[in-house]
Amino acid sequence: MKKLLAILLVSVLCLSACAMAEGYTVGVCQLVQHVALDAATQGFQDALKAKLGDQVTFDVKNASGDSNTCSTIANSFVSNGVSLIMANATPALQAAVAATGDIPILGTSVTDYATALDLDNWTGATGMNVSGTSDLAPLDQQAAMLHELFPDARNVGLLYCSAEPNSKYQIDVIKGYLADLGYTCTEYTFADSNDVASVAQNACDGSDVLYIPTDNTAASCTEAIRNVVEPARKPVIAGEEGICASCGVATLSISYYDLGYATGEMAYEVLANGADIATMAVRFAPNVTKEYNAELCELLGVEIPEGYVAIQ
Repeated sequence: MKKLLAILLVSVLCLSACAMAEGYTVGVCQLVQHVALDAATQGFQDALKAKLGDQVTFDVKNASGDSNTCSTIANSFVSNGVSLIMANATPALQAAVAATGDIPILGTSVTDYATALDLDNWTGATGMNVSGTSDLAPLDQQAAMLHELFPDARNVGLLYCSAEPNSKYQIDVIKGYLADLGYTCTEYTFADSNDVASVAQNACDGSDVLYIPTDNTAASCTEAIRNVVEPARKPVIAGEEGICASCGVATLSISYYDLGYATGEMAYEVLANGADIATMAVRFAPNVTKEYNAELCELLGVEIPEGYVAIQ
């Protein structure tokens, strides 16, 4: 009996050693290239590299903003038998979920998992092969920031992409906070990058100040937005740093690098320690920071009070 147990123990150790020797392949599907998502992907890779070293390799794919391409990428990861999929942004997460119910999936830069995955009775864990991190900064505090900087404004234009459900979620929530503060809110939606400039112009024409949530299409079109809001002299409060750095005056921002790093730490728990991803609660950024775009604030004559940090 002891001999049999010894043989079994050696077999388990050999199998474990083989698995460690073979290492892990992680597929990364990033929706589009822009500063925030790039930082999240980098943080994710750095965290896993710090934990696993050469035992982990990455297959990083960028979908160039196309949801159909996200599906193609996710399906290729499944065909190749990756150990884990990291889905960077909501369409990437949705594509990965549609592609597999078996391979662990970790999302990042996803605002609301219940909305993204159409989950009822949300408790913080998905109960499926999915978990990850959320990039949602407190929307009540974002509304309070807008009021702090523009107390005399009356009309707030809510500018976002109608194809992004997480953007709609943020707008629905912050609209209530802004209404409580006495603002009249109007939604201005664009379907894709082709009509960003024209919709932004309409928003400027009808608003005293604009609000843009964490929106991937907007983030990839900040130059076009700035080319409209700057000559119109209309300030933008942004949901994240990348948008603010290009076309906004202020933001209550998180660190997308830190968010990606936290996602990488979760991946380590799943891959190396066998954590049950179905019961892993979605995590949020630990800190938020009031930031401002010094250049645009000067151009538009926006005075920033103490407690804000200039975006570098």
